[in-house]
Amino acid sequence: MEEFRRSYSRLCRESGAEPQEAVLQQLHQLPRGRLDLATQSLTVETCRALGKLLPRETLCTELVLSDCMLSEEGATLLLRGLCANTVLRFLDLKGNNLRAAGAEALGKLLQQNKSIQSLTLEWNSLGTWDDAFATFCGGLAANGALQRLDLRNNQISHKGAEELALALKGNTTLQQLDLRWNNVGLLGGRALMNCLPSNRTLWRLDLAGNNIPGDVLRAVEQAMGHSQDRLTTFQENQARTQVLSKEVQHLREEKSKQFLDLMETIDKQREEMAKSSRASAARVGQLQEALNERHSIINALKAKLQMTEAALALSEQKAQDLGGLLATAEQEQLSLSQRQAKELKLEQQEAAERESKLLRDLSAANEKNLLLQNQVDELERKFRCQQEQLFQTRQEMTSMSAELKMRAIQAEEHLDMEKRRCRQSLEDSESLRIKEVEHMTRHLEESEKAMQERVQRLEAARLSLEEELSRVKAAALSERGQAEEELIKAKSQARLEEQQRLAHLEDKLRLLAQARDEAQGACLQQKQVVAEAQTRVSQLGLQVEGLRRRLEELQQELSLKDQERVAEVSRVRVELQEQNGRLQAELAAQEALREKAAALERQLKVMASGHREALLDRESENASLREKLRLREAEIARIRDEEAQRASFLQNAVLAYVQASPVRTLSPPK
Repeated sequence: MEEFRRSYSRLCRESGAEPQEAVLQQLHQLPRGRLDLATQSLTVETCRALGKLLPRETLCTELVLSDCMLSEEGATLLLRGLCANTVLRFLDLKGNNLRAAGAEALGKLLQQNKSIQSLTLEWNSLGTWDDAFATFCGGLAANGALQRLDLRNNQISHKGAEELALALKGNTTLQQLDLRWNNVGLLGGRALMNCLPSNRTLWRLDLAGNNIPGDVLRAVEQAMGHSQDRLTTFQENQARTQVLSKEVQHLREEKSKQFLDLMETIDKQREEMAKSSRASAARVGQLQEALNERHSIINALKAKLQMTEAALALSEQKAQDLGGLLATAEQEQLSLSQRQAKELKLEQQEAAERESKLLRDLSAANEKNLLLQNQVDELERKFRCQQEQLFQTRQEMTSMSAELKMRAIQAEEHLDMEKRRCRQSLEDSESLRIKEVEHMTRHLEESEKAMQERVQRLEAARLSLEEELSRVKAAALSERGQAEEELIKAKSQARLEEQQRLAHLEDKLRLLAQARDEAQGACLQQKQVVAEAQTRVSQLGLQVEGLRRRLEELQQELSLKDQERVAEVSRVRVELQEQNGRLQAELAAQEALREKAAALERQLKVMASGHREALLDRESENASLREKLRLREAEIARIRDEEAQRASFLQNAVLAYVQASPVRTLSPPK
């Protein structure tokens, strides 16, 4: 108030007038939030200053100007300033003899001000001029904040009462009206009585001392009694509505918690899927490392094959010296080749049997995958059933609130972000996995091509050796007579050496064939693992798409139910305004809603238990899948150990062959 006091003094001095000492003293002594200038004779300059200060005042909620002897100009200036005030709640203008100008200023005040709730105009002369009082009544009809109006002793005639009745028909906030000690009369009383059925908010109307007949007063009192009953019923209805809104809010919170829990479980499942994809990528990397190790072993074998080729070249030189021996060795070689052909046929049969066995294993694995797919489909059907039940409950819940829609939209946005991030990670992992598989397949194809080319070169070398043997045979026939004794002596020794060499070569070829078959089997297994991973990724993608479609359907249903709820609320409001008898039906409907809310709570509990059971089933299935993955990893480790044992066995055999080769003993000294 000190700031208000200084501003008042400054404005008075600017207008060329001295501030009133009595007003300054009252402003200094007044409590916070209340401005009481009762019984102070306010001048026009004081009213002008107050009219400039009150629109900016944000602390004053009560203004008392009773018995201040306001002039027409001062009252107009003061009321014009109050039009822009937004915090004033109580205004007292008792005993200021307000006339036509004051009534018009009050009408403008009521039209523009939206904060005044109580207005006291006792002991004025507002009803003396009919046109000015009609302006005041027009402002009252347009006002939407005033709840209490005191018009005692204002010389209101029956015409003023008729104007006031028209204003009451259009007003929707006024609750108390005091018209005692005026000149309303019979006509005015009947006009006020006729306007009461159209007004639903006025519950107190005092008409004593207006020369109104008793029957009219009793009718007015009866109407006010009905209004009071309606007010109490409305208050009770509002209290019950608040209770129901609290219950609905509680249900909304529980529903949002359940939805958040469901989203957390979905996020956990996504994390587990990401972990499984990373584990599969790690397994593919390990298989790639094992494949690289096998390639290094094959390279070592190639080097050893080159060494054997060098040994074969030395043996060719020796064969040129021992032509006769090679003729007999040729026949033995033919027999050995026949035996090798038979052994190759046997090996091919064994390979066919292995392939059939692998095909059977593959069919068994496919059957297992089909069983798992059927289980997943059953779980999805259960989940869809639960979702449909959840949709029904949500449809019933959306008729009571609109906040769930916003939370659902936020959750959907969050889920879309999570989907995009999960989809991006899955696409990245899938692209890396595809690249690694393509690299492995290309590398295996190149190695197989190299091995085939190597076999072809060995066949060409064998053919060239046979041609050279034929030429040597022709030369040996010419020199046979000279070398018969040497052939007889060296025949036994050469035969033994050749048999040993051929036996070593047969072992080597058999080991190489076994290594090739094992490598092919490992490649097939890796391809199967990659195919299973791809199918699983596709299934997970389908599940994510299904969840997205369900969320879109949920959003559409929520929007439709919100529209229906808005239409229903508007219809109910119209019906409440049209008929008073529907209040009892509304009470019955509220009781039904309460029972429905209890039923919804029971359904939510049942659905929560069903969700928990479904989650437990899903966890058990996840545990079984983890157990299968662990068994598969153990099988891969066992295969890896077997491959390592085979590689070590092949290496030991090649080393033994190189160490026991007769070329080293028969080669001439350097």
